Amino acid sequence: MTKWVYTFGDGAAEGDAGMRNLLGGKGANLAEMSRVGVPVPPGFTITTEVCTYYYENNHTYPADLKEQVMSALHDIEEKMGRKFGDENDPLLFSVRSGARVSMPGMMDTVLNLGLNDKTVLGLAKRSGNEKFAYDSYRRFI
Repeated sequence: MTKWVYTFGDGAAEGDAGMRNLLGGKGANLAEMSRVGVPVPPGFTITTEVCTYYYENNHTYPADLKEQVMSALHDIEEKMGRKFGDENDPLLFSVRSGARVSMPGMMDTVLNLGLNDKTVLGLAKRSGNEKFAYDSYRRFI
């Protein structure tokens, strides 16, 4: 089975700085920072090989990719003590694209993935700041 997803955070990482071709620049650096003790929030990187697979296989994803992503997501939920999609205490993600080499301004970042009409209410309550919650949701949309 090919490993498509590498986790990092809490002082541990499945990757390192030498894996730039596989994890992209951001993914490799996040893994390395976590390994050396920089307080990096838990996360995961989907390998650059998924992009290659996608284009070589008629715009389809590897069959076991979803399972690996869900496993990494559940690992983060455990570490953070929150659930993705929880209406009372939502776990939010930032999705950052990366490449093997830096391409400033070429790829989008998605912030606050996990906010919706219901979870924004939980964020407002949890933060005690309704304006912050709705501004975060506005930026996501």
